[in-house]
Amino acid sequence: MNQDYIQPNVWSLIEEGFDVARVKSSESLFSIGNGAMGQRANFEEQYTGPTFQGSYIAGVYYPDKTRVGWWKNGYPEYFAKVLNAPNWIGINVEVNGVVLDLYTCKRVSKFKRELNMKAGWYERSFEAILSNDVRVNVKAKRFLSLSQDEVGAIDYQITACDQDVTVRFIPYLNAAITNEDTNWDDQFWESYEVDTDDRIGQICSKTLKTDFHVCTGMLTNVLLDGVAQNIQPKITKNTTKVEFLYEIQVKQDQTVSLQKFGGYTVSSNHKQSELKKESKKTLTKAFNKGFETLLKEQEDAWSQIWEMADIVIQGDVKAQQGIRFNIFHLNQTYLGKDPRLNIGPKGFTGEKYGGSTYWDTEAYCIPFYMATKSHEVARNLLLYRYNHLDKAIENAEKLGFTNGAALYPMVTMNGEESHNEWEITFEEIHRNGAMVFAIYNYVRYTGDYSYIPEKGLEVMIAIARFWQQRATFSAEKNKFVILGVTGPNEYENNVNNNWYTNYLAQWCIRYCIENLTKVEADFNASYHKIIKKTGLTKEEVSKMIEVAEGMYFPYSTKHEVYLQQDGFLDKELTTVAELDPLERPINQKWSWDRILRSPYIKQADVLQGFYMFEDHFSKEQLKQHFDFYEPFTVHESSLSPCVHSIQAASLGRVDQAYTFYLRTSRLDLDDYNKEVEEGLHITSMAGTWMSIVEGFGGLRIKDDQLSFTPHIPKEWTAFSFKVSFRNHILQVSVSHKEVSFVLEGSKELTILVDNKKVTVQPNDLVIV
Repeated sequence: MNQDYIQPNVWSLIEEGFDVARVKSSESLFSIGNGAMGQRANFEEQYTGPTFQGSYIAGVYYPDKTRVGWWKNGYPEYFAKVLNAPNWIGINVEVNGVVLDLYTCKRVSKFKRELNMKAGWYERSFEAILSNDVRVNVKAKRFLSLSQDEVGAIDYQITACDQDVTVRFIPYLNAAITNEDTNWDDQFWESYEVDTDDRIGQICSKTLKTDFHVCTGMLTNVLLDGVAQNIQPKITKNTTKVEFLYEIQVKQDQTVSLQKFGGYTVSSNHKQSELKKESKKTLTKAFNKGFETLLKEQEDAWSQIWEMADIVIQGDVKAQQGIRFNIFHLNQTYLGKDPRLNIGPKGFTGEKYGGSTYWDTEAYCIPFYMATKSHEVARNLLLYRYNHLDKAIENAEKLGFTNGAALYPMVTMNGEESHNEWEITFEEIHRNGAMVFAIYNYVRYTGDYSYIPEKGLEVMIAIARFWQQRATFSAEKNKFVILGVTGPNEYENNVNNNWYTNYLAQWCIRYCIENLTKVEADFNASYHKIIKKTGLTKEEVSKMIEVAEGMYFPYSTKHEVYLQQDGFLDKELTTVAELDPLERPINQKWSWDRILRSPYIKQADVLQGFYMFEDHFSKEQLKQHFDFYEPFTVHESSLSPCVHSIQAASLGRVDQAYTFYLRTSRLDLDDYNKEVEEGLHITSMAGTWMSIVEGFGGLRIKDDQLSFTPHIPKEWTAFSFKVSFRNHILQVSVSHKEVSFVLEGSKELTILVDNKKVTVQPNDLVIV
């Protein structure tokens, strides 16, 4: 049974009714972020019930020493973790001397929270009867500013219901925080200065080992019925905490509010010596604007994002809510402003996966950012990997590879491998292929070939070297094989000849050779510079070609499909339909040994390759492989349903595509995998976007042009989206009768619709 307490709404997440059992899940779902920082939807006031505290700063991490039972050569020394940062949102509240705590109140009623995705704010309201029988109404609204991304704002209001009361607000900063996922219970932070100035509080802290310096600040103000009160707070502080205490008399039906502006200034963006000054400056600027002005700026900034990124679905509220939820969180996590940053699978919503960068970015996220933002944003994501090439070469050297071969990390913050499960760290090497595919995908979509001679070819050479060295010649098969790997389907570990990995290896080498030839012909100066820098020889190139041309692919003539790996047909091929529903999800119900021996697929594996290289295979081959593998797929990876949705749409199975779409778009909202309290699945949300644009919209690049083969689920009356393509912005609208196009800009654009050429003039409606 999936959770279903989030109310259907096209622009908001709404929860009504207070339930202790839902608090941690809602903390994930209602998370907010602005690309520079983010936080779970923790209560501002004290809460003594089960909760998962989480505030995070983009790019600030700690190398938590690896903890494993059996150390192996090549293990990373540490697992990089995004850190739970000093807490600035806290506002303890006392009414007539009793602490407001929803866990201990006599009664909580009229509880409601809303995450308004259109305007980018989070609000919570409730009525509470405290243990002293005092009844109050509370409304708290907060947001993390997009216009000033080092600051967030809170407006916390209390209305006295039945009597005059004494209210105490105790806003605080707390730097004595830890991660839930710490390996050794280490202290990650050291605070070295706590300071106050009028109504500004500041704590300067640094991370141990990585030495990021952060000034956490707050500026507070009390208002009574909307009028500012000139109350000087009583100040309490120690080495890790600063509290302000405001006490005020509130008459029956009056509303008192504490407005709190807070946030972080970080040494990666400012001189360390000026962090306090910059913190005070940004807080004062926000305070002088005022809460309402800053909120209006927030609404305007989100309006600009939605103008390009929104997907409108008519006739299906849950589907509409799902896609906007996904698009909203992608933009909260990464806005493309800083090439030093990337997209963690949990974003700012939790600590699982360390908040680090995975291959998800290259395989799933880049298409979303290319199509909904400027192409520079996608280029920044490629630059992130180019800037880590030396580290990728070091990673490969640690595993015994030579001569500039590169193995990009499975998990990273700074280019070093920081994942410590051997079957992934050493064996899930397919991630190397995603790095090259992202370059190919970027060039194919943007037409910006310049990236390859400038940066991309060096990455391709290093990865081609890795594949050439990683392959083994099998005299038995008279082919090159790749042994001891794990594919995207992590329910098969340490297998031989994972088809997806072998296919990527072959393709990467061929694509590298193709671009060596092109760069030599068209960018000769760059070619010679690259050859000199990499030391690539003709003998090496010959070896690479030999491996690519001689690559082995496991195949079943009986089933007429490529096999996931050599031993797949040795398994008992019972389908998911034959599984007892009470046994699912199997990753929470079964032993690892049982999972590995089963035929069940965590995520698309062979089908992932068919998705990435669709034009290498016929529609009949796709159908054959989809029908063979889909019945064994449990979709217990968040990255799985979107690929199946796209391929089902391509095969004209729109009902099935719609089912997969709902699963990917509402994966967290409906908590399919029973784990949402740990955080959201941010990178798979880009796959959700693809399931509409590439699935139902049928967007492809064919003959260097945008191509569309639209389908529409029967549950929808229409849907529309925009894509940015080579300095054009094209709006696509699909109904059951027609597809229409509107082009922004000044130049015409020729596209393909169902393989027929259609020319769209600027600002002219074209209906097909």
